Amino acid sequence: MATFPDALSMFGLEEELTCSICLCVFQTPVTTPCGHNFCLPCLEMTWMDVEETFSCPQCRAAFETRPELKKNTVLCKVVEQFQISQEGLFKGTCEEKAESKPAKPRSPSPVACDSCLVVDAAKTCLTCMASFCQEHLGPHLESPAFKSHQLVPLVKELQQKKCQAHSKLLEFFCQEHGVPICCFCLVSHKTCSTTPLKEAKEAKELQLKKRLTELCDLNDKASKSMEQVRAQQKQLSNTTSRKLDLLKSEFLEIVALIREEENNCWKKIKIEEKKVLDKCEFVHTVLGKKKNEIQRERDELEVTLAEMDDITFLKRATKLRQISFSDVFIPKIELDQNLLGTVHQKACSLKEVTTRFLSITQEEKKKEGPQWKPKPETLTLQPREFRSKGPQWKPKPENPTLQPREFRSSNPGTFVLPLKTPVVEEVCPGAAGKTRQRSRPAKRPESPKRRAQSCSKMETKSETITVDTILTKPREELLEFATQFTLDRHSAHKNIVILEKCTKMSVTETVQDYKQHPQRFLSFSQVVSFQCFKKGIHYWEADLENNSFCAVGICYGSIPRKGPKSRLGRNNSSWCIEWVNNKVSAWHNDKDTSLPSSKATKIGVLLNYDGGFVIFFGVTEKKIFPLYKFKIEFTEAVYAAFWVFSNGATISLCQLRS
Repeated sequence: MATFPDALSMFGLEEELTCSICLCVFQTPVTTPCGHNFCLPCLEMTWMDVEETFSCPQCRAAFETRPELKKNTVLCKVVEQFQISQEGLFKGTCEEKAESKPAKPRSPSPVACDSCLVVDAAKTCLTCMASFCQEHLGPHLESPAFKSHQLVPLVKELQQKKCQAHSKLLEFFCQEHGVPICCFCLVSHKTCSTTPLKEAKEAKELQLKKRLTELCDLNDKASKSMEQVRAQQKQLSNTTSRKLDLLKSEFLEIVALIREEENNCWKKIKIEEKKVLDKCEFVHTVLGKKKNEIQRERDELEVTLAEMDDITFLKRATKLRQISFSDVFIPKIELDQNLLGTVHQKACSLKEVTTRFLSITQEEKKKEGPQWKPKPETLTLQPREFRSKGPQWKPKPENPTLQPREFRSSNPGTFVLPLKTPVVEEVCPGAAGKTRQRSRPAKRPESPKRRAQSCSKMETKSETITVDTILTKPREELLEFATQFTLDRHSAHKNIVILEKCTKMSVTETVQDYKQHPQRFLSFSQVVSFQCFKKGIHYWEADLENNSFCAVGICYGSIPRKGPKSRLGRNNSSWCIEWVNNKVSAWHNDKDTSLPSSKATKIGVLLNYDGGFVIFFGVTEKKIFPLYKFKIEFTEAVYAAFWVFSNGATISLCQLRS
C-alpha cells in the first residue's frame, strides 16, 4: 500500500501517455518539431515508405526534410513512473482482496424455518412455497389435508427462485426472452421456445465452453504470431548487421584504395622533390669548391702584394699559378611540371567522378529501371584504374564534367536593332532573387561523346544567333533547339490537374489532394516546369485548347507563390503572353501590351538565356509567325510557366524532336 498514493497521483495520465499510432503507453517516446509525441518504432514504421515530404501523423504538419528524432528523456521517465505506479496499484488491490478473504472457508449459512424462524429447516414444500423444520413439518407428514403437497429436499434461497407473478418455482427457461419462468408463465410464453432450467444450463455451459476453447486457440495463435514477429525481428536485425558489416568493409576498402593512391601520388612528388634537391645540393657543392679555390688564389695574391722587398716580391709573383677561372654559372633546376600536373589532374578527376557518382539522384536510378548501373563516364574513373595508368595517365575524353543541354555555357548573343520583322519588343532588366536548386533533365542523358559534340555545337550557335537570324529561320531549324521538360506537381495550384505523365494541365473546380509544399501556387491556377534553364538556347511549343483564359510564359524560381503579385506577368520575375476572351496581350511587371488577335492554337517559345531574350511565336499548320519579344538580362534560372483559368481549357506540352 506504500505505492497506492503514488498510483492515485498518476491516475488520469494514461490518455496523455498513450501513443496515437499504436494506442499503447509510449515505448521510447520521441517528439516531432510540431510538439507531438509518438513511439519511436511507430513513427519509423509510418515514415518507412515516405521519400519526399514528411508529416506529423496527428496534426499533418509537413516537414521538408526528415526530422532528426531524439529520445524524450523527461517523458520517458514519466512513462516509467506511470508503469511502476500501475503495477503498485494492481499489487495493492490484490493484497487487499487476499486480506479480506477468511483464513478458512465458512460453512454455508443454514435456511431458517419459515414457521418459527429459529430452527433450521429440513424440507421445502413446493405447494406452500415455504421451508419447515422437523417439528413444523409434522402436519405435512401426518394430516391428510397436506398429502397433496409436494415435499422436496431443502431448497436454498427459495424466495429468489419463486416467480414474482405466480409465486411458483421457476422451472423453465424462455430462449426468446432469456428469462426463467414458472409453469403458469408457460401460458403466456406458449409461442416461445422453452426448455427446463437444467437443460438450458447444460446447453449454455456447452456454448460457453466452446467459446472458451475458441478463445484459447486464438490466444495460442496470437502468442505464436508474437513469437514469429520477434524471430523475424531478430532475423532482420541480424541481416541488417551483416549488411552493415559488408558495407563497412566496402567503404574501408574504398578508403584504403584512395589512401594507397594518395600515398603513390605523394611518393611521386617526394621522389621528384628529392631528385631536384639532390641536384641543387650537387651544384651547391661544386660552387663551394670553386669558391674555395678562388679564395686561396686571392689570399696568395694579397700576401704577394703585401711584400715590400722587390726581390722577394718578384720571386713570389713568379711562383704564382696562372689559373683561369670561368664565370660563375647556375644551371637551370626545375621540378617536372608534367609529372606534378598529371598527379594533380589525377586527384581532381577522382574527386569529380566521386562527387558526380554520389550526386546521382534516386529519380535518375528509377528512370534507368531495376538494372540501373553507373553512367559510363563514372565507371572509367575508379581508383584501380588510376593505379594501372602509370605516371603518364591523362583523363579520358568522357571524364570532363559536361552538363546536360539545359545547363551548358555559351557566350552571350548580340542584338542587331532595329528589327526588320514587325515584332513588338520590350527591354526588361533582370530581377534579383533566389534561384531554385532543382535542375534534373527530363529525358535520359545522352552519351558523353554525343553530349560533348552537342555541347560544342550549341555553344557555337549561341555565340552567333541574334534576333534577326532567329526571325528569319523556319520552324524546322528552330526544332534544332527543341527541349523536353515536364510540369512540376509540387508547384501546381490545387485546382490544377496534371495529366499524361506531367505534360498536360487543365483546371477543375474540384480541389486536388496535393500535399503542402513551399513551391506551390496558392492564389492562381498556375504551374511551372520541373526543369530549369541556366544557359544555352531552348525551344518548346504548347498546344492550347479552348484558349479563352490562359497564359504561356517564363519566370524565375523566386516568383511569389501567393497574393496578387503571384500571377504571371504581374511581377518583375515573369514574362508571358495572355489570352482573356478574344484579347491577346503581353505582360511583365504588371504592365500589358495589346497584341493583334491570332487564330493560332499552338504557341512556340524560344529562349536564348545567354543572348538575353525570349520570343513567343504563333504556330499554325502552314507557317510560324512572331507574336512578341522580351529583351532580358537574366540573373536567375528560368522556368517555363503556365496559367489556366476557364473550365475546359487545357495546355499540353508538344513532344518535339530536334
